[in-house]
Amino acid sequence: MVEDWDPDRYTRVKGTAPAPSLPQALFDAVLEACLTPLAAYLLLPEPEEGWEAVSAFSKDWSLELGGHSGWTMLARCPERWAELAAHPTFGAAVQHLLLDQAETRALEDARVQAAGTGPDGEKLPAEELAPALSEDLLLACLPALCLPELAELPNPQVTARRTLHHIAHRVHNNPRLADLAADRLHAAADALVTRGQLLSLPEKQADDYEFDGRVLRLAEDLALLSANPDHLAGACVQLASMDQPAVVSPAPSRTLIRVVDDSLDRDYDRPAQLLERRSEHRRVQALAALASNPHTPNAAVTDILDMLHPAELAWIAEKVEGPDWFLNTAAAVPAAEDEDDGVLRLLSDDELAQHPDPAAVLQSWLDSPAVDESLSRSEVYRAVVKSRHHTLEHLRQIPADEILSRHEPEVALKILLDHCGRSTDRWAALAAAMTFEYDEEKITFGELLDSLDGAPARAQTS
Repeated sequence: MVEDWDPDRYTRVKGTAPAPSLPQALFDAVLEACLTPLAAYLLLPEPEEGWEAVSAFSKDWSLELGGHSGWTMLARCPERWAELAAHPTFGAAVQHLLLDQAETRALEDARVQAAGTGPDGEKLPAEELAPALSEDLLLACLPALCLPELAELPNPQVTARRTLHHIAHRVHNNPRLADLAADRLHAAADALVTRGQLLSLPEKQADDYEFDGRVLRLAEDLALLSANPDHLAGACVQLASMDQPAVVSPAPSRTLIRVVDDSLDRDYDRPAQLLERRSEHRRVQALAALASNPHTPNAAVTDILDMLHPAELAWIAEKVEGPDWFLNTAAAVPAAEDEDDGVLRLLSDDELAQHPDPAAVLQSWLDSPAVDESLSRSEVYRAVVKSRHHTLEHLRQIPADEILSRHEPEVALKILLDHCGRSTDRWAALAAAMTFEYDEEKITFGELLDSLDGAPARAQTS
């Protein structure tokens, strides 16, 4: 109700009488009621029930500190923000809401206004966006900046990481904090890394799909907040532990050609551009951010440069505006004599026909590191299945669910008709085998076909 409360909703048309003013006592009572839950939470913070199940994801404390109705009321009285930030009961809650919401909502409102029209349908003029919080207000909010109320929560390996990320998010929203609260931010980052043992990296597990995200966010957050050379060097080491990106150039298609012709840079096939297709540039982007932090040891950064994918080195050369020592060292990384640009380029059937052995090219795609990466493997499988040059041996190596449910199902249908024929037992065995759970180990199409061979070939009688 509070979020939709808009007394002026029906009075914006020219000539309409304004809505009656809201009694101040009523406004204050609603504001107090909306701020009370967050103020109480800050006195005794506890993670929400079931939060462990999602603790590996990138969310910060915004769900607990969101206070959407509190911000909705607070946004209606910006002239009182300084007074409320110093309130003996609600001051901390107001400070948290201002740091998390003020700049973000001001930017959203400016975008809406820039895209909208006035009461008479005229285009509204673009206005230069001034900071929502003055420097004095930012200084008044510094006691809440580093989330001191959450410092002693249990499970620090998770809570410290989330708190660090939330602080970094606040600095992104309010860049002036980097100078106004530099010492406070450095101390908080040190304490959180130590308490949460954030640089003690466990070995990556096969089903840990958030591993890379945690490493990247920690590196980005420390690049922004830390002045500790050891911690910054540790973040570099964690980046080095990540798998190399699998950079794939998609096979030409009418859709791709149409999109490229209409809207994309003609250099879309350059390695640095391809690296950004699925945000695979984030590792080298985080490394560049660490290199730009004057407290990061140069050696910690340069030690990683030799491990980077050729496309990542190309991305540095084309995209990074960093310190000269970083750019020069990256440019000087020697390339092996037989090294190419590291891009797996998927060819059209017409291009494959020009090759002396198209089947060997398809096999090289299936043998490439790209099939080990969740972001690129499906693209490789699709190119192989759609190619008229594929053989049954190629298809047997691809996961059965990719063949049966994702790419060119008529290809699988013909093979299964030939394999099962009129055997009701083999069709029953196929139906039983086609129960692929999302998280279970995948079987290949070849393994599926082989499993059907064990079923007796009893023919249908009717």
